[in-house]
Amino acid sequence: MKRLMIAAICLVATPAYADQPGRGWISQAKLGSALAKQGYRMTKVEADDGHWEGEMTKRGALYEFHADPRSGKLTSVKPKHHERH
Repeated sequence: MKRLMIAAICLVATPAYADQPGRGWISQAKLGSALAKQGYRMTKVEADDGHWEGEMTKRGALYEFHADPRSGKLTSVKPKHHERH
């Protein structure tokens, strides 16, 4: 019983971490290569809510993107505007 209680306490006390790539996801390197074939240069990427999410550039413009985790196909591309201070 004590072991079960300790295990339960450890689970509750564990901090939440950012999403992790799932089984069958393409690697970040392969995603970068797929984007490069389309003329983009990936500058930032992370796993988020079941897809790859990040930033990329093309001809000096900065974009935010979402990509399918298994194929690398872009599912969302939005221009990212620089914030002014």
